[in-house]
Amino acid sequence: MTSHVFTFEGAEAVLAEIRPDLDEVVRLRGELTVAVHAHQEGDESVPLADLKGMEARLAELLDAVRARGVEVKGWAPLLLDFPAVRDGMDVLLCWLEGEANIAWYHDPSHGFAGRLPL
Repeated sequence: MTSHVFTFEGAEAVLAEIRPDLDEVVRLRGELTVAVHAHQEGDESVPLADLKGMEARLAELLDAVRARGVEVKGWAPLLLDFPAVRDGMDVLLCWLEGEANIAWYHDPSHGFAGRLPL
Protein backbone atom coordinates (compact mmCIF):
# COMPACT_ATOMS: atom_id res chain seq x y z
CA MET A 1 0.00 0.00 0.00
CA THR A 2 1.06 3.59 -0.50
CA SER A 3 1.74 5.89 2.43
CA HIS A 4 -1.52 7.78 1.83
CA VAL A 5 -4.66 6.17 3.23
CA PHE A 6 -8.07 7.57 2.34
CA THR A 7 -11.33 7.51 4.18
CA PHE A 8 -14.31 6.95 1.91
CA GLU A 9 -15.29 10.60 2.33
CA GLY A 10 -11.72 11.74 1.62
CA ALA A 11 -11.55 9.61 -1.53
CA GLU A 12 -14.86 11.00 -2.76
CA ALA A 13 -13.64 14.56 -2.07
CA VAL A 14 -10.41 14.00 -3.99
CA LEU A 15 -12.31 12.38 -6.85
CA ALA A 16 -14.51 15.48 -7.06
CA GLU A 17 -11.46 17.76 -7.00
CA ILE A 18 -9.60 15.88 -9.73
CA ARG A 19 -12.66 15.32 -11.94
CA PRO A 20 -11.74 18.21 -14.32
CA ASP A 21 -8.29 16.66 -14.82
CA LEU A 22 -9.86 13.24 -15.39
CA ASP A 23 -12.21 14.72 -17.97
CA GLU A 24 -9.20 16.28 -19.69
CA VAL A 25 -7.39 12.92 -19.67
CA VAL A 26 -10.37 11.28 -21.39
CA ARG A 27 -10.68 14.07 -23.99
CA LEU A 28 -6.94 14.21 -24.65
CA ARG A 29 -6.66 10.41 -24.82
CA GLY A 30 -9.25 10.36 -27.60
CA GLU A 31 -7.62 13.19 -29.54
CA LEU A 32 -4.20 11.59 -29.20
CA THR A 33 -5.48 8.20 -30.33
CA VAL A 34 -7.02 9.69 -33.48
CA ALA A 35 -3.94 11.80 -34.23
CA VAL A 36 -1.48 8.93 -33.73
CA HIS A 37 -3.57 6.66 -35.98
CA ALA A 38 -3.67 9.38 -38.64
CA HIS A 39 0.10 9.79 -38.37
CA GLN A 40 0.58 6.06 -38.80
CA GLU A 41 -1.52 6.27 -41.96
CA GLY A 42 0.71 9.06 -43.35
CA ASP A 43 -1.48 12.04 -42.39
CA GLU A 44 0.77 14.63 -40.79
CA SER A 45 -1.90 17.31 -40.32
CA VAL A 46 -1.06 17.22 -36.61
CA PRO A 47 2.67 17.94 -36.29
CA LEU A 48 4.78 15.41 -34.41
CA ALA A 49 5.69 18.12 -31.90
CA ASP A 50 1.97 18.50 -31.10
CA LEU A 51 1.65 14.75 -30.56
CA LYS A 52 4.58 14.85 -28.14
CA GLY A 53 2.97 17.81 -26.39
CA MET A 54 -0.27 15.87 -25.99
CA GLU A 55 1.63 12.88 -24.58
CA ALA A 56 3.46 15.17 -22.15
CA ARG A 57 0.19 16.76 -21.01
CA LEU A 58 -1.35 13.32 -20.42
CA ALA A 59 1.65 12.32 -18.33
CA GLU A 60 1.43 15.59 -16.39
CA LEU A 61 -2.26 15.07 -15.62
CA LEU A 62 -1.76 11.46 -14.50
CA ASP A 63 1.26 12.44 -12.38
CA ALA A 64 -0.88 15.09 -10.66
CA VAL A 65 -3.47 12.42 -9.82
CA ARG A 66 -0.74 10.13 -8.44
CA ALA A 67 0.66 13.04 -6.39
CA ARG A 68 -2.66 13.09 -4.50
CA GLY A 69 -2.01 9.52 -3.32
CA VAL A 70 -4.33 7.97 -5.91
CA GLU A 71 -3.14 4.89 -7.80
CA VAL A 72 -3.70 5.04 -11.57
CA LYS A 73 -4.25 1.43 -12.62
CA GLY A 74 -5.27 2.16 -16.21
CA TRP A 75 -5.94 5.08 -18.50
CA ALA A 76 -7.99 3.46 -21.27
CA PRO A 77 -10.42 3.14 -19.60
CA LEU A 78 -9.38 5.30 -16.70
CA LEU A 79 -9.18 3.17 -13.55
CA LEU A 80 -8.25 4.63 -10.16
CA ASP A 81 -7.66 3.04 -6.76
CA PHE A 82 -7.68 4.90 -3.46
CA PRO A 83 -5.82 3.03 -0.68
CA ALA A 84 -8.05 2.70 2.39
CA VAL A 85 -8.80 0.55 5.42
CA ARG A 86 -12.13 -1.25 5.72
CA ASP A 87 -12.97 -3.36 8.76
CA GLY A 88 -9.30 -3.27 9.77
CA MET A 89 -8.08 -4.58 6.40
CA ASP A 90 -6.12 -2.77 3.70
CA VAL A 91 -8.35 -2.33 0.66
CA LEU A 92 -8.48 -0.23 -2.47
CA LEU A 93 -11.54 1.93 -3.09
CA CYS A 94 -12.06 1.58 -6.82
CA TRP A 95 -13.37 4.01 -9.45
CA LEU A 96 -13.77 3.24 -13.16
CA GLU A 97 -14.28 5.83 -15.88
CA GLY A 98 -18.00 6.34 -16.40
CA GLU A 99 -18.97 5.66 -12.79
CA ALA A 100 -20.62 8.56 -10.98
CA ASN A 101 -18.78 7.97 -7.72
CA ILE A 102 -16.78 5.42 -5.76
CA ALA A 103 -19.04 2.45 -5.18
CA TRP A 104 -16.58 -0.48 -5.20
CA TYR A 105 -13.57 -1.78 -3.31
CA HIS A 106 -11.25 -4.76 -3.52
CA ASP A 107 -8.42 -6.47 -1.72
CA PRO A 108 -5.10 -5.23 -3.14
CA SER A 109 -4.14 -8.76 -4.16
CA HIS A 110 -7.42 -9.45 -5.97
CA GLY A 111 -7.39 -6.54 -8.40
CA PHE A 112 -10.28 -5.30 -10.50
CA ALA A 113 -11.78 -8.79 -10.92
CA GLY A 114 -12.31 -8.96 -7.15
CA ARG A 115 -14.33 -5.73 -6.89
CA LEU A 116 -17.10 -5.78 -4.32
CA PRO A 117 -19.83 -3.19 -3.78
CA LEU A 118 -19.34 -0.87 -0.80
